[in-house]
Amino acid sequence: MKGSTIQISWHDGKPVLTLDFHPISGLLATAGADYDIKLWLVNSGQAEKKIPSVSYQSSLTYHGCAVNTIRFSRSGELLASGADGGELIIWKLHPSETNQSWKVHKSLSFHRKDVLDLQWSPDDAYLISGSVDNSCIIWDVNKGSVHQILDAHCHYVQGVAWDPLAKYVASLSSDRTCRIYVNKPQTKSKGVEKMNYVCQHVITKADQQRGDETKTIKTHLFHDETLPSFFRRLSWSPDGSFLLIPAGSFKVSPTSEAVNATYVFSRKDLSRPALQLPGASKPVVVVRFCPVAFKLRGSNSEEGFFKLPYRLVFAIATLNSVYIYDTECVTPVAVLAGLHYAAITDITWSPNASYLALSSQDGYCTLVEFEDNELGESIPISVGKKPVDSEGKEHDIGKADELMTEARPGESKKQAESEQNEENKQPLPSKITTDGEEKEHVMQKTDEVMTETRQEEEKQPMQGKVNTPVSNKPARKRITPMAIDP
Repeated sequence: MKGSTIQISWHDGKPVLTLDFHPISGLLATAGADYDIKLWLVNSGQAEKKIPSVSYQSSLTYHGCAVNTIRFSRSGELLASGADGGELIIWKLHPSETNQSWKVHKSLSFHRKDVLDLQWSPDDAYLISGSVDNSCIIWDVNKGSVHQILDAHCHYVQGVAWDPLAKYVASLSSDRTCRIYVNKPQTKSKGVEKMNYVCQHVITKADQQRGDETKTIKTHLFHDETLPSFFRRLSWSPDGSFLLIPAGSFKVSPTSEAVNATYVFSRKDLSRPALQLPGASKPVVVVRFCPVAFKLRGSNSEEGFFKLPYRLVFAIATLNSVYIYDTECVTPVAVLAGLHYAAITDITWSPNASYLALSSQDGYCTLVEFEDNELGESIPISVGKKPVDSEGKEHDIGKADELMTEARPGESKKQAESEQNEENKQPLPSKITTDGEEKEHVMQKTDEVMTETRQEEEKQPMQGKVNTPVSNKPARKRITPMAIDP
């Protein structure tokens, strides 16, 4: 693994707010506060044992405001971009013999305020977007019109995700709730079913035991609106088995300090977290699964919590670091720290799992390249068919031996989102720590946590393999991820 914060003028020194890899060509698209979307060719550094680099290809200019989110459709033929002021644009690829160009295909108008996140449906026919106007909108891309409005959130919708099996959509808001919607089709007069998503779960609080007393109190599972990030990007696993949700804030006991966490929800029970991954010193703002599945290694199969016939890899980005996990290992396979001066805003995997890219408010992007088979041998998975855990037979979340969680002294409060260094500053040297080094996470079992749900009718220059500490700060406490009993 080799990585680098690529020190070029990505977007004229302005914050880079989002990025995504094209699923076919592997081109990297970035966008940010300069209003433009830029396409980059990623150049491997493996042959010369150097860090990867990028070459500028072209710009997509149309937006009149900062672009907060971009996502390619699964087919690679379309690109959706959401911006401030409610701008939502669909771009279409126009290939030719000499080059490929992207042109504005449709403009989707209805959001009254900034669009912060979006996601394509599995068949690319629909799009879901989340906005500062507190709503999610499901769009019919072919018609260019609103299909359904989900407006039950009471604050900004900062993350949305579409189940790859098309049964669920999920939204995460700064109102401290995650809403899970299930598709309950409505039958039209001609016998044609119309897609209709209804809120099934509102995940907001957990029951906590009060010392020796029999009474319990409810504590919030997510950060409130003071979280210093515009984004809470959540992610489904490529097989639909799991939903990863960032921005967690969990208390081990009612009197303890809140711990930053990522929650793992199993498809079998989306009403409460099945696993939580705490330990980050800063809030988690982006999570994203690698699109490729890998063969089991076998050595750590007894330690893992995810009982799958293959390994899935996912990245968790806090405001200032990235943790890479796989589903067969208890601890992170890599930790990337001290990458940027300002908050991480988005992360993305290349379609062949060779690269992991992340963007930051400091105006730079980091690119990590994995060696051939470093993550493992890739294998195909069936997406669109019955998930491996749909009946709860082939997939399960394992239980670990009881461990103790070490308490950590209180850390400094969240930094302001607007805090940035001057453009002439260069990103800090960072470190990538892999395998046995600098492990901050060990999984453990804890008492049962029940989330409060209710039914509703509608309604994120560094050199790879460098272990030099970033600063002389005191050593971070060791926090252990926790598995929650069913």
